Amino acid sequence: MTRQIGRREFVKTGARLGVSAVLGGGILAARPRPKSPPPADVPDLAVVTGSDIFQNAVQAVELLGGMSRFVPQGGRVALLPNVQSRHPGTFTKPEILRAVIRMCRQAGAAKVDCLSWLTQKHWDDTGLASAAAEEGADVLLVTADEEEYRTVPIPRGRKLTEGRVVKALYAHDVFINLPITKDHAGNRFTGTLKNMMGLNHRASNRTFHRENWKTDPEDIAHLDQCIADLNTVLEPTLNLVDAVEFIISNGPMGPGELHKPRKVVAGKDRVAVDAYCASLWGLSARDILTIRFAEEHGLGTMDLSSLKIKESVLAA
Repeated sequence: MTRQIGRREFVKTGARLGVSAVLGGGILAARPRPKSPPPADVPDLAVVTGSDIFQNAVQAVELLGGMSRFVPQGGRVALLPNVQSRHPGTFTKPEILRAVIRMCRQAGAAKVDCLSWLTQKHWDDTGLASAAAEEGADVLLVTADEEEYRTVPIPRGRKLTEGRVVKALYAHDVFINLPITKDHAGNRFTGTLKNMMGLNHRASNRTFHRENWKTDPEDIAHLDQCIADLNTVLEPTLNLVDAVEFIISNGPMGPGELHKPRKVVAGKDRVAVDAYCASLWGLSARDILTIRFAEEHGLGTMDLSSLKIKESVLAA
């Protein structure tokens, strides 16, 4: 079901949260603990290749210890897929969203919500609205009303001093980031880190983009630093990336040339996940300023050789 969230509901949500919401580190101060500890041999990254997109997503999470590692019994889960464009290779595959919702339910989630400040048409055109509805998740459409956002200080920001984050996020215990990796006109690459802009007010996001953000090195660096700064106050519980089929030109909206690795990539470390995804189409993580700046913020590592990466290939 899709719901437009209005001012009154956000005021009520804020009252329920009281002082438990943490600004600048995680979602809630006292998250319920997942019911299952991770296995001793759990990898840092899980990569699954195959033609069945749904099963790729399921297997990637299983390799990380299963969804019960991330979702507590009775927990409220927020999901952030990319629904930016309807062209092939520009939006998160509905099968991935469907798999994640179903796994969250099986792990005991009481509520699963998809958050978005994009329109109903975006959700309909991509098939993501149908996938969410059929799996029993709500799509919470957020307007540009300032009452629907929370001003969040960014003390570690080099360019940003504050963000304006979708307030509904703070009513959840778990946040799962579901981007697609693809080309971007300015910084060449979008993935887990850039997807956080989907939780920040559009007016605030516009300040990331200076006049020559596609061509001028200083303006591109400004955009990348703003993205990295925003990530210091938004911490996904899990990242699951659509690297099945994505554009490697004319991004982020497309249409563009399609690259088809048929992979789903999962992990907690956003920097590592993005570094791996960049390598799928010949990019060096060190050349992607968003990734480099995020590592400088201590958000993860782009040194894939230091990590345990588990790869699996499913039968066609």
